[in-house]
Amino acid sequence: MSDILWQPSAARAAETEMMRFAHASGFAGTAAVERLREWSVAQPAAFWRAIWDRYAVRASRPPERILDDARAMPGAVWFPGARLNYAENLLRRRDGTPAIVFRGEDGRRRELSWAALHAEVARIAGALRRAGVGEGDRVAGYLPNLPETVIAMLAASSLGAIWSSCSPDFGTAGVLDRFGQIGPKVLVTVDGYRYGGKPIDIREKVRAVRAGLPSVASVLVVPFLAADASAGFVPEGVRWDEAGAGAAASGFAQLPFDAPLFVLYSSGTTGKPKAIVHGQGGVLLQHLKEHRLHSDIRAGDRVFYFTTCGWMMWNWLVGALASEATLVLFDGNPFHPGPQALWRIAEEERLAVFGTSAKYIDGVAKSGLRPGERHDLSALRAVLSTGSPLLPASFDFVYSAIRQDVQLSSISGGTDIVSCFVLGNPAGPVRRGEIQMRGLGMAVEVWNEAGQPVAGEKGELVCTRPFPCMPLGFWNDADGARYRSAYFDRFPGVWCHGDFAELTEAGGVVIYGRSDAVLNPGGVRIGTAEIYRQVEQIDAVLESLCVGQEWRGDVRVVLFVRLRDGIVLDEGLRETIRRRIRENASPRHVPARIIQVADLPRTLSGKLTELAVRDVIHGRPVGNTAALANPQSLDLFRDLAELGN
Repeated sequence: MSDILWQPSAARAAETEMMRFAHASGFAGTAAVERLREWSVAQPAAFWRAIWDRYAVRASRPPERILDDARAMPGAVWFPGARLNYAENLLRRRDGTPAIVFRGEDGRRRELSWAALHAEVARIAGALRRAGVGEGDRVAGYLPNLPETVIAMLAASSLGAIWSSCSPDFGTAGVLDRFGQIGPKVLVTVDGYRYGGKPIDIREKVRAVRAGLPSVASVLVVPFLAADASAGFVPEGVRWDEAGAGAAASGFAQLPFDAPLFVLYSSGTTGKPKAIVHGQGGVLLQHLKEHRLHSDIRAGDRVFYFTTCGWMMWNWLVGALASEATLVLFDGNPFHPGPQALWRIAEEERLAVFGTSAKYIDGVAKSGLRPGERHDLSALRAVLSTGSPLLPASFDFVYSAIRQDVQLSSISGGTDIVSCFVLGNPAGPVRRGEIQMRGLGMAVEVWNEAGQPVAGEKGELVCTRPFPCMPLGFWNDADGARYRSAYFDRFPGVWCHGDFAELTEAGGVVIYGRSDAVLNPGGVRIGTAEIYRQVEQIDAVLESLCVGQEWRGDVRVVLFVRLRDGIVLDEGLRETIRRRIRENASPRHVPARIIQVADLPRTLSGKLTELAVRDVIHGRPVGNTAALANPQSLDLFRDLAELGN
């Protein structure tokens, strides 16, 4: 049986921007996209210049050249001499069509036109300027996924300031671990948010955060829980709707291509989060490429991604404004009041692109909902998934229960590059369990332990040549030592991303998990995703996490499972799990111990953290429990007598 689950018709493939761009670059025929990819890697200056020109990047000064020090990694210089502004490139339109639609879990809906968005950005830019914000200053958002969050980011960017954000479910310590590193001049926040049908007041947390940030000169407060909420609960508080009144428009600061734009943060489970600095030009070009070519986003499309402002996918989503798409924002619990919540939005807003996490898709499948049977999803062209490897069973679910004629685009990259290394191809087939292709302009390979490129076997995902969206560096890392150590120590001069991956015969990619969580029983390297893709197809299992435990001079695999309510892990279920893994993976993959737990630790962005559990079961301290959304869950793994058997 073919592993191809979807193939665009010849007519549909020809209409994609991927194929149009390939033809414009001189490539035609069935291998056009692969030949385009090969050219984009071999001739990076020509490729990225073509992206700049085709999507009409707005710049007050064109680049003098495209690339200096093309082999330096890190150290390559992109588009020297260019002057531009990120916000200006996202605010290309000023008409009355919708730029942003907000949907709250409580049913509220707001719509903002391009003209209104531009006016609001100008007003808030005036408020920031009055607070002393200028080029290089930091503006921090402690906010839900609201239109005001997008406005504040664009206003900061328009002035040449640097934006950084956390979602309001972060605790005080987690926020200060992040914002405390960068010294923001302005904090933008809310009085509270809603989740699962409940209002959650964060004013006390905001006061504590403000007290821990002596650099803050002004606090803009969005009255989200209560429309008449005062900003007086926090020192230097100013209500959002009262800020910037009467300020004169100042235009867009024109900055170098590599001027800092965003600071994003690593999960921080092994210590204080790394503050990763991204440049405006690289982010702009990379997102234009990924949205226009790999996701086939067109002007006027309604684009949705289920994300919070503490995850890089928020930055990725907002970048779709540069493609003149309409952003559909959601804040709240995606399963409130039931698993149909987001699919109702997909139907009512006529979404063209629906983005989410692999865990969400699995959760919908296990809820029993079949969205395509209950909702009109005929406008949907693409479903995007990231956050963890998308299991083959989830591929099946999308095509059987959501929509048959849709591009399922599993994508993978990270906060490190605020974008993707591997992602979709709207002009090509979707194969079960595979990411469609390596990103254009990204020299992605898989290397074995000896640093040799391999295909058809597992190894380290690397990028062998510079690319424009490489980080500028880490905050407070003047000599770049921490930055180089994070990505270039393993293979000098080559970006080693930390993913355990495989290039397939068809040119796709399979991600098997993080390299630092790879299991090594008997000297055989096993990606954790290889086990998850079997275990999580068992109906009784909601989610699972496996680690390697040092044991009698070797490593043994220990699997923790969270089961459906009312189900107890007995020997029969253990044997079902073992048999499925043995028959569909290998005897080497079968865990030595399978243990039921009530909860699994996850980071503030919702990802399960294997490293924290591994440290706990070995009696080692966890580097930074403030980086966890549910640190109390680690207590479930301490002193487990079963582990000693």
